[in-house]
Amino acid sequence: MADPAVDMLELLPRLDAAARARMHVRGALLAWQLEELLDPVLLLSEVVSNALLHAGTPLTVSVVPDGAGVRVEVRDGSPVQPVRRRRSATATTGRGVRLLDTLADDWGSRSADEGKLVWFRVLDDRSWNQPYDLDLVADL
Repeated sequence: MADPAVDMLELLPRLDAAARARMHVRGALLAWQLEELLDPVLLLSEVVSNALLHAGTPLTVSVVPDGAGVRVEVRDGSPVQPVRRRRSATATTGRGVRLLDTLADDWGSRSADEGKLVWFRVLDDRSWNQPYDLDLVADL
């Protein structure tokens, strides 16, 4: 039997997938009275966008309460794991892993079925109270 605390959404590889994923996770956070995590889980947009760009397959987004925070998972159909890339400051892609390293409390990926699962944990909004220059994050 499925865990009732796990909130899942299946998405087709379409341009509106990240927006739909954000709305879905926002609803779960509000239902669980975790409004303070609304900003941190914006990392979801990055993970979904990467799945669309690199996998181009249907996705499953899950959000699970995790102590005082949440664990967000994105499953796609590509077996290729995320890697840190070195990009120029003017590049429009290549910052996803660095953003996860910098802003999530923890994250990882693993093989799953014929694809992969990328997950991140956000336990509170403490790191989001600091200003970040995304160009500097990209150069870390």
